[in-house]
Amino acid sequence: MIKLKNQNKSADEQFRKMTETPVGKLIRSLAVPTVISMMISMIYNAVDTYFVSKLSLEASGATGIVFTLMGIIQAWGFTFGHGAGSNISRQLGAKDFDSAKRYSSTAFFYAFFTGLVIAVVGLAFVNPFMKLIGSTDTILPYARTYGKFILLAAPAMAASCVLNNILRYEGMAKLAMVGLTTGGVLNMILDPIFIFAFNLGIAGAGMATTISQYISLGILLSVFLLKKTQSRISIKYVSLKPSVVGNIIATGIPSFARQSLNSVSTMVLNICAKPFGDPCIAAMGIVAKCSMFIFSVAVGIGQGFQPVSSFNYGARKFNRVREGIIFTLKFATAVVAVLSAIMFVLSPQVVALFRSEPEVVEIGTHALRYLCAALIFLPTIMMANMTFQSVGLTGRAFFLACAQNGLFYIPLILIFQKIFRLGIFGIEISQPVAYVLAAAVSVPFLASFTKQLKIRWQEISAEK
Repeated sequence: MIKLKNQNKSADEQFRKMTETPVGKLIRSLAVPTVISMMISMIYNAVDTYFVSKLSLEASGATGIVFTLMGIIQAWGFTFGHGAGSNISRQLGAKDFDSAKRYSSTAFFYAFFTGLVIAVVGLAFVNPFMKLIGSTDTILPYARTYGKFILLAAPAMAASCVLNNILRYEGMAKLAMVGLTTGGVLNMILDPIFIFAFNLGIAGAGMATTISQYISLGILLSVFLLKKTQSRISIKYVSLKPSVVGNIIATGIPSFARQSLNSVSTMVLNICAKPFGDPCIAAMGIVAKCSMFIFSVAVGIGQGFQPVSSFNYGARKFNRVREGIIFTLKFATAVVAVLSAIMFVLSPQVVALFRSEPEVVEIGTHALRYLCAALIFLPTIMMANMTFQSVGLTGRAFFLACAQNGLFYIPLILIFQKIFRLGIFGIEISQPVAYVLAAAVSVPFLASFTKQLKIRWQEISAEK
């Protein structure tokens, strides 16, 4: 009885925190640990690229190839993670705790099993798969070695995405940060030890990633097993009901589309860059990692907004959802503008940190500067997508998730190469142009929804 009272007290405190704390303050408090988590993840990816790039140009190119593989694994993880998290947050806002437990357990075990299937199939067909996602013959030995370790880590990667997102959507971003940052820091420590001290080369980088992923999973899982959350991870709560599984998939499918299209776009990029040689592949891989620094900050801010949006939408506090959209859009745009300006100025130096070949630096500098100029539109795209996913409007969320890469980037890079024959310049400008077009499409959706939120809150206020 005492235990139940403590759980109810904790739930009530969390409800008040999510529905009464000033929106700007709440979003910032949830965004900071999320940004730190994202930054650590990006830093350890960059550290991987940095240390591996010291081995050879081909090894550096392999990190860009395997980045696509990691994106595929994470696509499934984010599908179950965002799908469960959004539903859990809305259920907690409506004070339906049993449903929250079913969503969390179902998503976790489905994600872990999916990662296991990816690992088994991927290891069985590793050579053709690496070639499919853009590896050249010279890069293949490195991509195959690195990729095998990433595949071994697939169950942990997918399941960790679920646990991380559930913690965020419950408003426990600090606990999520501990698990992710511990794994990231450990990866950075193990990289130079395995690669150089143990003389394992690129296999050492893969081994460091695999070990850190499973340790990170263990830390995140311990939070649930110690019952610090309102949701639970237990086989007894796993549901096969179409209503539960269907809601998870439907809500998470925009994340799958977004992440999958990211992977497909990287694959298309590698294929289009292949005729220009390994320096072009290496340069664009470095640009992707560098731009992810800014992208991760923007996404981290947006992820601070998502639980506020879901929880308050479930609690029918539509005025707070609208206020959160406006605040986050302004805040994220300002932060991205400053970071993009700094990265624009320092582009040659940043690219040269990874590879010093003149051709790599030249291609990378131009591509990174074009991208920095367009990143100011990223928060608009991000907010439209995250808003609709967080409140369960999956149709609009799915369309907007597909817009940036599916409607624009992939067709543009192919058109610029096959029809206009713009060469490397076409590769460099495809992503920036896609950002501008995707933002233009997102604005009407977001403006219309914020107007609807205002009307619905006015109606609720009039009823009181």
